[in-house]
Order: sequence, then structure tokens, then C-alpha cells
Amino acid sequence: MGHWLQRWGRQLRHRFLERDASHALPDDARQRLAHAIAASEARHSGQIRVYVESALPWSYIRRDAPARERAVMQFGKQRVWDTEHNNGVLIYLLLTDHAIEIVADRAVSRCVSGPQWQAMVDSLAADLRSGQYEKALLAAIGQVSRHLEQQFPRGAAPTAPDNELDDQPLIG
Repeated sequence: MGHWLQRWGRQLRHRFLERDASHALPDDARQRLAHAIAASEARHSGQIRVYVESALPWSYIRRDAPARERAVMQFGKQRVWDTEHNNGVLIYLLLTDHAIEIVADRAVSRCVSGPQWQAMVDSLAADLRSGQYEKALLAAIGQVSRHLEQQFPRGAAPTAPDNELDDQPLIG
């Protein structure tokens, strides 16, 4: 019975209480995030993409799909996997669930383990619960950047492109 109530409550939150992502992250906050991504990518050859979504589409809610499933789908749809050195990282934020997911391409996944990503996500939980989305995303960008700087420093790749993915956060 408890699982059914949780599932029903989640369906209601996503259906009726969805927040407008542009209110949670106004233009000035999105500009600060884009600047943080650009500054980060100047130090490594990796590509960081941020995707913020108010609520899951009904097709995901109906199946009780986790935020991770949607993040993996957006990783493909936004072509984060399609970087020259396979070192793209998607930082996905789902406002209604206060969930953050990090999806990394093959080259990054070989260097950073799943538990390391999970520890990163767990460290941001308090900011998410208190609605400090910009703070959580800036912290996530910083933590991802540290890993990318260690594994893919700028100049290590002979033909590292300057910017393969737009730095501006996407709002879904």
C-alpha cells in the first residue's frame, strides 16, 4: 500500500504542481551557469551540458520511470554523446522530484566510477531540497570540471575543439 501511495503522490506532483523552470532559474542565473561552463571548458577538452526540466512527461510518470531514465534519453537527444573525444557530460535537474542526475560519455565513464558520480549527486541533495537550484548546479559544474581537468586537460588532446556543445543551460 505504501508504494502505491508514493507513486500516486508523485503522479499528482508532476501533473499538477510542476514548477516553471524559467522561474526556478531566471535568465541571470542561466547566464551565470553558462559562464561557469565556458570557464570550465577553457581548462579541459570535455563538454558539459546542463538540462533543467520542471516535471517528467506523462509517459514517464505513468510508468513510474526514474529521473535517471529521462536523463539518459536527454543525453542522447541533446547529442552529448557525440563529442569528438567522447568526453561529454550531461547534468540533468528535475525540479519536481528535486533530483539531479549526471550522465557521462564513454571516455569519462572509464575514468570516473558510478559511485563517484553518486557521491557527487548526494552532496547536492540539501541545496536541491531547499530550492537552491543555481547553487546546486554551480556545485555540480565545479565537481564535474575537476574530474574533466584531471582526465582531459586542455591541450592534451591534439585537436581538441573549442566548444562542441552550447554552454547555455537547456530548459525543458
